[in-house]
Amino acid sequence: MATGSPAPGNDPAPPCAPPPSASYTPAPGPLPPPTPTPGDVPGAAELLLEALLAEVHTAAPMDLPGLVDRCATMIGLESVVIYLVDIQQRHLIPLTRGLPTIELDTSTPGWAYRTIDLRVEETPEGGLMAWLPLVDGAERLGILGIRTAALDPTRLRRCRMLASVLAMAITSKRAYSDSFARQSRTEPMDLPAEMLRALLPPRTIGNDHAVSTAVLEPAYHIGGDAFDHSLTQSTLHAAIFDAMGHNLASGLTTTVAVAGCRNARRAGAELPELVDTIDQALGQWLPEQYCTGIITQLDLADGVFRWCNCGHPPPLLIRGQRVLDAALDRPAQPPMGLPAQFSTAPRAAYEVMLEPGDRVLLYTDGVTEARIEGGGRLGLRRFTDSIIRGAAAGEPAAEALRRIIHSILDHQKDQLRDDATLLLIEWRPPRP
Repeated sequence: MATGSPAPGNDPAPPCAPPPSASYTPAPGPLPPPTPTPGDVPGAAELLLEALLAEVHTAAPMDLPGLVDRCATMIGLESVVIYLVDIQQRHLIPLTRGLPTIELDTSTPGWAYRTIDLRVEETPEGGLMAWLPLVDGAERLGILGIRTAALDPTRLRRCRMLASVLAMAITSKRAYSDSFARQSRTEPMDLPAEMLRALLPPRTIGNDHAVSTAVLEPAYHIGGDAFDHSLTQSTLHAAIFDAMGHNLASGLTTTVAVAGCRNARRAGAELPELVDTIDQALGQWLPEQYCTGIITQLDLADGVFRWCNCGHPPPLLIRGQRVLDAALDRPAQPPMGLPAQFSTAPRAAYEVMLEPGDRVLLYTDGVTEARIEGGGRLGLRRFTDSIIRGAAAGEPAAEALRRIIHSILDHQKDQLRDDATLLLIEWRPPRP
């Protein structure tokens, strides 16, 4: 029978439903309402979205490729493949078995990931291959590879709709399934890294007014570094931590510090009180351990940036295409967990007024102490030079950090002596 309008008296199959010969068994639950072929009915895109949402909620993570294949047929596409980025953001790994991994830095789909933009190219067979970023909020998850004979505005709109739904599905399902975690790894992960990775928030968060993005290496062997960030209607919260040592005890120290930070933050604590909560928690549960770090708050409306620096390298302020020398240097305070041994003074919070487009960079000492070719250290000067080059190239904040950390790793042949963590905050004030 033709695939156009259904014959009178027959109920057509719902969008995304498998063909009779398929081995797929739909998950239990109400079926989406029947509808004619999307291309022939006004509002078909909405009906397709309804059907997709109904099925994606109950689909297992690794069932998503099959679900996408069926939806691709209904949209009029030849095929759609989901690619997830690996932990180190070097490769795009297909969820469909048997397909090759794609290098991120040297490929067209990698270009789409790096720029967060659509990329279309002709295939040797004469059709088109479209690469569409998978993004949840500000977090880059991977790429959707779409093979089609033509890409008209209606079809592209439906592809974007599919990408949006899949990004939300991937984000929600990876919270309770190991499937995506296994898929995104290229080597085994040790126990301290596993513990800290489970604690970390998404690499990138943000809205129209601010973004916070972070990277952490060595990805599979981290010991005591971590980052945290959170967004409310009025404030961007961000923090970086570096615990003493490089073992499981270091990871436990960082875990307690992050938990204390979140607990106090969610209770509405001001910065000095928040740091005091971490001090007390470490003093009570891990009295032999300590942790350096910086806890920050950015007011999204007026750009007031506040921070507490607890024995950590000072933040760097990037304005335009240069790093402002010592702009955020302030008197040092003791590491978290050790204030009583160094000072009885209460924790101090500092503040400055940012300008539109300013970036603030937090980093751990594993970054500047990283070795480069010839045996010397990377150092602050070389490090800031790499930051300036990224800003001059106009790269998004997340991409600038990805390039910087890869440059550090490449100089050391992926053999870091210490954890290296970067967190970049960018303020984009609301327009009047």
